[in-house]
Amino acid sequence: MSKKFNAKDLDFNNIGAWPRNPKIVFCVLLSLLIIGLSYLLVVSGQRDELEALVSKEAKLRDEFEKEQKRAANLEPLKLQLAQMEQVLQQMLRQLPSKTEMPDLIIDVSQTALSSGLNNELFKPGDETLKEFYAEKPIALRLVGSYHQFGAFVSGVASLPRVVILTMHDINLKPKGGQGVITPGGALELSGTVKTYRYLDDTELADQEKAAAADAKKKGGK
Repeated sequence: MSKKFNAKDLDFNNIGAWPRNPKIVFCVLLSLLIIGLSYLLVVSGQRDELEALVSKEAKLRDEFEKEQKRAANLEPLKLQLAQMEQVLQQMLRQLPSKTEMPDLIIDVSQTALSSGLNNELFKPGDETLKEFYAEKPIALRLVGSYHQFGAFVSGVASLPRVVILTMHDINLKPKGGQGVITPGGALELSGTVKTYRYLDDTELADQEKAAAADAKKKGGK
């Protein structure tokens, strides 16, 4: 009859002297403990890392799909941009050219006179070049009635070339600055108007060279 062993009889300082069955149980428990610790220290951390990588992969996939859709629409957008630039150039070409600008200013002044307005001041200023066009300010002071100002606007719109006039710092008041504005009374309009022309190919090339030089200068700082 085999002798029964009590756990209290086992000497943990001399495990090698234990009977066979307690040794097996101890080894199994020790293995389970090692596996459990390994899971907590290694596998659990790797699982969190895996979950983070899976989440990142899903995010990158979404970004890739968005960029793929953008890339698919890139060529139509390029075509649309080219068409818009072509329309812009056509619209700009309808503006006066550099050589037509002096005659245009004279035409505007003559239109004011032919409308019955009194040109007390009509002084063109220095031209300013923009990216695609040039603008020229004109300081003016015109005196006339409502109907004469209406005829002036209609006359400018009827000029053979497209004329764009934008008003700045405009002041409209009764002639002499007294009383209120009435339909039949004389009015005085003063301020600045700007008219525009398109840049020719040489001017556009000069603009591009100046922009490139400016960008190079800024990049060198």
